[in-house]
Amino acid sequence: MSELVLIRHGQTEWSRERRHTGRTDLPLTAEGERQAEALRPLLVGRDIDLVVTSPLRRAVRTAELAGLAGAVTDPDLMEWDYGAYEGVTTADVHGERPDWDLWTDGVPEGDAGHPGEDAQQVGERVDRVLATVSLFLGGDAPDVVLVAHGHVLRVLAARWLGLEPADGALLRLDTGGVGTLGHEHGRPVVTSWNQRGRV
Repeated sequence: MSELVLIRHGQTEWSRERRHTGRTDLPLTAEGERQAEALRPLLVGRDIDLVVTSPLRRAVRTAELAGLAGAVTDPDLMEWDYGAYEGVTTADVHGERPDWDLWTDGVPEGDAGHPGEDAQQVGERVDRVLATVSLFLGGDAPDVVLVAHGHVLRVLAARWLGLEPADGALLRLDTGGVGTLGHEHGRPVVTSWNQRGRV
């Protein structure tokens, strides 16, 4: 039975420093490139019909290094727009707002390039992605692979399960992490989560 394979891009300088990295287009670090290459064994043997990536280069490069050819990009797979918190760590935000939570509070508006989003807005984007890729899934159809970012993929997994976008908070996904979504007895399920290749 076909699966939807979710891959979070490899490490960047900002992900290593735990800074919110939404629309800033950073490259992978050397470690991030190793993480991406280590994904290859996890994908061996899969019959893959479609690969879709975020247009940001850290996702596109991860797909390339993982051996996923012929990828197309979809702007709806871009990471959460963190608004004024772009490049800021959660620890720094908590210095001013100790009770702040991205999933329930969203972010303050930033500059013109970073207007910010809340979980519901990210959910609307991933619902469009799911509507498209669902046309390629089912029965003995080949798998579909999405290569994107931690928070957007967590929201997407929550929406696959029929949960609210903010319930993505329950699904940690590390850099270079892989999750698979499928069906069991006609219900959408998580078939694996946060697997990583050996670096």
